[in-house]
Amino acid sequence: MSRPVPLSPRTVAALVLVSLIGAAAFSWPFFADPGSQVTAHAKDAPWLFAGLLVLLVGVVGATLSEAGLGAKAVAMLGVLAATGAALRPIGAGTAGIEPMFFLMVLSGRVLGPGFGFTLGAVTMFSSALLTGGVGPWMPFQMLAMGWFAMGAGLLPGAHRLRGRGELALLAAYGFVAAFAYGTVMNLYGWPFIDTLASDIAFDGAADPATNLVRFVAYCLATSLGWDLGRAVVTVVLTLTLGAPVLKALRRATRRAAFESAVTFTPPTR
Repeated sequence: MSRPVPLSPRTVAALVLVSLIGAAAFSWPFFADPGSQVTAHAKDAPWLFAGLLVLLVGVVGATLSEAGLGAKAVAMLGVLAATGAALRPIGAGTAGIEPMFFLMVLSGRVLGPGFGFTLGAVTMFSSALLTGGVGPWMPFQMLAMGWFAMGAGLLPGAHRLRGRGELALLAAYGFVAAFAYGTVMNLYGWPFIDTLASDIAFDGAADPATNLVRFVAYCLATSLGWDLGRAVVTVVLTLTLGAPVLKALRRATRRAAFESAVTFTPPTR
């Protein structure tokens, strides 16, 4: 039976740390006091958070490598990341046609939350280099995609649920998580649009409840159709291609035997 790549306590602590700081980097508009220095220097925030998140993702990747990502797992990580990066430009993001998301769901499911987080971040980094999408938004995309794939690894029934039930679970998760990814990424750019340009822009002088209403309106007006397309594509690909892809991933995991210890047999005479 294939098993996810194991997580050490140190790895769990690193994942929790990077997730907490990442959550703060995304959600600061709802907690910054009106007129605070954070709000006053909002235009500088993307660069500050971008540099910080790149370092944090690097720390998590290094920690995961110590916790069980041996040569075979690193090779699989490279293959899956390259495949995901190649899938991303297929639809060029048009109307949410992004087939890489279904691969992240299935990979996180089979290989576990730690591997899924690393895969999501590395895949987004690779695809950014491939498509020329490098900018201050890239670390936010890496973190959001890491969460997306990690969530699939945290779904219940990893060792027992199989067949149609598992595909239905993964499709449902992919549908919800596709919207969650788009909503989280909206938080990156929303605070920096001109307040005077729209009534749905972030207002540094408003209270958190008012800004929350503005943010919901912003998501409905700008990204709902895009997120819906991403969710539908993820569901369709999961239900149609999920079974053979899951089988291939589990077979590769068994053959790689990530948890097998290296032993040496003395020569016989």
